[in-house]
Amino acid sequence: MTRAQSPSGGRSVFRRKPIEQVSAESEGGLAKSLGLWQLTAIGVGGIIGAGIFSLAGAVANKTAGPAVLISFLIAGIASAAAAFSYAEFAGLIPKAGSAYTYGYVVLGELAGWLIGWDLLLEYTAIVAVVAIGISGYFNNLLGLLDLQLPAWMLGAPGTEPAGVAPGSYSVNLFAALLCLLIAYVLNLGMKSAARFESALVWLKVGVVLLVIVVGVFHINTGNYSNFFPFGFGGAVTGAATVFFAVFGYDAMSTAAEESKDSQRHMPKAIIYSLAISMVLYVLACLVLTGMVHYTKINGEAAFASAFADVGLPVLGMIISVGAILGILTVMFTFMMGVTRVGYAMSRDGLLPQFLAKTSVKRKVPSRITWIVGVCSAFIAGFLNINEAAELTNIGILLAFVVVCIAVIVLRYRQPDLPRTFRTPGMPVVPIIGVVFSIWLITFLQPETWLRFAIWFAIGLVVYFAYSYRKSKLNQPAEQSTQD
Repeated sequence: MTRAQSPSGGRSVFRRKPIEQVSAESEGGLAKSLGLWQLTAIGVGGIIGAGIFSLAGAVANKTAGPAVLISFLIAGIASAAAAFSYAEFAGLIPKAGSAYTYGYVVLGELAGWLIGWDLLLEYTAIVAVVAIGISGYFNNLLGLLDLQLPAWMLGAPGTEPAGVAPGSYSVNLFAALLCLLIAYVLNLGMKSAARFESALVWLKVGVVLLVIVVGVFHINTGNYSNFFPFGFGGAVTGAATVFFAVFGYDAMSTAAEESKDSQRHMPKAIIYSLAISMVLYVLACLVLTGMVHYTKINGEAAFASAFADVGLPVLGMIISVGAILGILTVMFTFMMGVTRVGYAMSRDGLLPQFLAKTSVKRKVPSRITWIVGVCSAFIAGFLNINEAAELTNIGILLAFVVVCIAVIVLRYRQPDLPRTFRTPGMPVVPIIGVVFSIWLITFLQPETWLRFAIWFAIGLVVYFAYSYRKSKLNQPAEQSTQD
């Protein structure tokens, strides 16, 4: 059989990277320093964040009302169906790259490239969204302390609130600087960065529990009346917006090569992190919409404002500080994720290989980390939170579709592979993930589709102009005609 005819090599855009090759390839010097609970903390850190502290309030106020709870449950069901698929792949292919690598192995190079290309944008945009959310809490905290920063650095152009003259804002400087700070932390090395992440995750969980325990005593059940003020469609539209808040485990899975026992620990960490996070999301949404009528919820600093409204401004201040520190973990998880996807694509030759170079001392891909830090800082500085949030969702949803389809294909193509975790209810559960993801995609705004189409078109140009020729799977085809 000629190399050109082989599904694992040659000139076809559907050439697949053999699982055996993925397992045997060099790991590029990434340090194995993450245990089960560190992985779980990274997953929880990626899932719980702006979804509770910012987006829950914004979606309740403008899209779903008290049914924001349903929005999170819909998104959670879709996410859980995909999480099982990710868990199976994470145990089977413990390599950097997550959905990119899984798509490359099962569906071929072009499919893998497109998912990887999408994730480069989506994860970077998520880092920016979270930074914008943190800046909202930071500004709220300064207001509680009777401090005021210059207007030009408080937000992106065009985001001036009522009472502030249009054109007063120039850049969200605090959000941009946060992106650069996380890039710096990641470059300290995974062991040190994971300690930083774990400490902030437990602080964040503590803040959420504080919100739930104290807030439950200030619930007015009358605020739940007219549970669907925007109709059920509003709850579904809200699900499409908050979806990025319930899939941090996929970014965590990009750290597979840095896990001490990835095949056993990664599947468990994915399931644990999603389960813990969904329980906290549901309880927090019930408390928020019970404390404050949805029409009066502050979309930028929902819980801090809610506690101030019920006469607990000091607690609101504590929540603001906890939110600022805790949401940093989301930025950490997704910036780590995008750098590992880029690292894997570069190692495969689909991006310039200098991006796969790792620091000799710290064993992290420093070059791509700083590139991502600068790009996310630009997005955070000059876009508002809604534009940036909608930019994140379509690519992630498509990645979920690809992973759910790929796990079905591989299960039937190679059923005897040594899987440490098997997706239950095959193929029904992955199909549920596909259907829910496609369903949620249909609720995204036309502008989101346009941005995605432009990015998709650019990706095709880059692939055929550069990546197709430079791919490592393409190199043997030019040197040998026989298997």
